[in-house]
Amino acid sequence: MTRRLNRREFVSTASAGAAAALSLPLLAGLPGTAAAEDAPSRLLDGPVFPSAHVADAMDADLMEVSVAGLHKLYDAKRYSVTQVTKWYLARIAKYNPVYRALIHVDSAGALATAAAQDAAARSSSNKRGALWGVPIVIKCNTSIKGLVTSAGFYGYTVPGLELIAPKDALVVAKLRAAGAIILAQTNMPDFAGSDTNFSTAYGRTGNAYNVRFSPGGSSGGTVTAVTANLCVLGTGTDTANSIRMPAATSAVVGFLPTRGLVSIAGINPLDWLRDNTGPIARNVNDAAIALGVMAGEDPLDFRTKGSGALAQAAPYTNYLKPDALKGKRFGVPAFMMEMATAGGGGGGTPLLPETRDMFMKALDGLRAAGATVLFDDALLPSSFNDVVRLVGTGPYRGEGTENFLRDFGPAAYHTFAEYALAVGTQLPANVRGVTDAAGGRGGRGDAAAAPAAPPAPKHIETDPDADKTFFAPQRAAQAAYDAALDKFTLDGLVYPAIQMPPNDEIAELTVGPRGGGPHSKTGWVNSIGVPAVSMPAGFYANGLPFGLEFSARRWRDGDLLAWANAYESATHLRQPPTLISSIKEMPAK
Repeated sequence: MTRRLNRREFVSTASAGAAAALSLPLLAGLPGTAAAEDAPSRLLDGPVFPSAHVADAMDADLMEVSVAGLHKLYDAKRYSVTQVTKWYLARIAKYNPVYRALIHVDSAGALATAAAQDAAARSSSNKRGALWGVPIVIKCNTSIKGLVTSAGFYGYTVPGLELIAPKDALVVAKLRAAGAIILAQTNMPDFAGSDTNFSTAYGRTGNAYNVRFSPGGSSGGTVTAVTANLCVLGTGTDTANSIRMPAATSAVVGFLPTRGLVSIAGINPLDWLRDNTGPIARNVNDAAIALGVMAGEDPLDFRTKGSGALAQAAPYTNYLKPDALKGKRFGVPAFMMEMATAGGGGGGTPLLPETRDMFMKALDGLRAAGATVLFDDALLPSSFNDVVRLVGTGPYRGEGTENFLRDFGPAAYHTFAEYALAVGTQLPANVRGVTDAAGGRGGRGDAAAAPAAPPAPKHIETDPDADKTFFAPQRAAQAAYDAALDKFTLDGLVYPAIQMPPNDEIAELTVGPRGGGPHSKTGWVNSIGVPAVSMPAGFYANGLPFGLEFSARRWRDGDLLAWANAYESATHLRQPPTLISSIKEMPAK
């Protein structure tokens, strides 16, 4: 068989722990290291940027621009779509080499779409979608026809065997149909399996507020791009916190829909029964517009069946009222407030004191907007996590990857076995849904293993134990959540989106120890499938952001956006970062 392995022998894959074994991709993009020069570059392929004086004039108009603001500029004929697209590409060329948010920039595709829209705009019959002319980014685990769906994994970028998407995921098709300009794909940890943003395909993404620090994972590339104004908005995916926690590190809005409102078909999965996708934006209104575009049923995602009859109807901007918090009652889950000295009964990372202080301060803005906040030790105590942990998705993880390869894989491989034969190594155990020799589903990959045919994964549609393993425990967890809201007469919940401040990864990588953070404690949201939103809620003393998270009942996504918008309107806590254009400008700490 032809030997395909390369890239420092491609000895491990998939999780953050596995990526740590690869010194090149771990350090790629780390300021001050030789490995940064060796990292793959998939950036611009030669667009013509705006002239200096035009770019200077555009800065004031486009920095922090919203979708509505951009459309007003187009309506006034101040700029063409091509000019705006070139402005964003110029910022990407200037800042992405430092922050490494974008693993691939499709400048040719973006400029072609922009030119077509400009040509259509000259027609009196031109109809514009909700995101017409809006430059966006897409997380690199989401299929874009003709581009590599790397999911951050070097094994999907092997030369000649790249996972080139044969078609768009439905969410991408919907965004295109609404007029969005797709600028780039965002970096992410391998298969979204980490709380930080290292990938074997591209290396490390830095936080836009201080490149030394982590933006969180696995949607860290998108949040860095959005907060740095390298695009207007973007998409993220979330298995246990991966939209909301990174949003909290970077002062952006990260929205996790009710599971089933938006299709995940065409997204390379980590754990498809918990995976979800949603918008990341600098303001709630933009997130609401994008969610309305992305939502919809998809025959390739059974969880979306019937969602149109259950969900609050789009457009979600209709729910955004300035007084939406007046008279509302929110509870703080008791287990989310467990401190390091509380014994850790709920599991996961304890809430650090400085983060607790930020949370308590953030609640002042909620109360000032007319809401009541309830603390009660009986409101979702640590025993709630025991109920959530019974929701079993592990036996079906392989099915999600199997379905993805079947429907969105490249010509060279549509199954686990075909991948192993083509590339010379099996896909990592955690995405195949099996326990590897080292134990556990998220450990080392199988590069050293013979590419024998892997066992077939269980299929949830035909498994006789599916109700006992997944559906019944999920219903019980959903019932416990709803019962808590009913018992305390609550509209929703509020809690810290992250348990700790963003961590200094440069210090951890050069001095140690590596913390692997930042961490949240919000994976229970995915297990029960309720919607949640993380949003800007202040800054720590060192200038790094803190995020507040709300959750609501299933299918009340419009209400959730309304609360977030009212909090945003009452507090105005987002502040854009000051970027550096050279690693020589990196702060000492």
